[in-house]
Amino acid sequence: MSDHSKPAPASGLSRRGFLKGIGLGTAATGVLTAVKPIAEAAGQDPNLRGPGEIPITLKINGQSRKLNVEPRVTLLDALRNRLDLTGAKKVCDRGTCGACTVLLDGHPIYSCSMLALEAEGHSITTVEGLGTPQKMHPVQKAFVEHDAQQCGFCTPGFVVACSAFLKENPKPTPEELRLGLGGNLCRCGTYAGILGVVKGGV
Repeated sequence: MSDHSKPAPASGLSRRGFLKGIGLGTAATGVLTAVKPIAEAAGQDPNLRGPGEIPITLKINGQSRKLNVEPRVTLLDALRNRLDLTGAKKVCDRGTCGACTVLLDGHPIYSCSMLALEAEGHSITTVEGLGTPQKMHPVQKAFVEHDAQQCGFCTPGFVVACSAFLKENPKPTPEELRLGLGGNLCRCGTYAGILGVVKGGV
């Protein structure tokens, strides 16, 4: 039998293995190339904060409140879980229902959609800052008088949104009402009472 009929000895490295090795090496190099500048920037840039807790100061209802939060903590979670201001409700947690509405420099925002550290340097007003049971804000009084609440989860957000809306537009038209309060939802459907509050022009 001639030598030509014998199979060639295995070299230990196939074409497929060679190509896989090149692919993995290229991917690893790409990852390291991307990670290195990020790690260097984190060590050099004084403006980068986190990932652990960092000290911040929030001006809430006229008072400066100091707290430590991770950069990922939302303003809503900071208010409720760190500062015990539970008026703003965590319902959808997606910026669609308005139950977490607070005022930022007088303008209504969804506190679930803003990071706590982004609110530094701004004036925040929660429903607790509008009035107290002993000295209610006119909008809070109107909500009671018009029976504009049922389960109560949407009420704080509506009260805050209504107070900001009426400050800008004391005598709104029906169309202005729909546009101005369209960002707040009431699952109980208490819209007739809420419209009575706003139509009264408190």
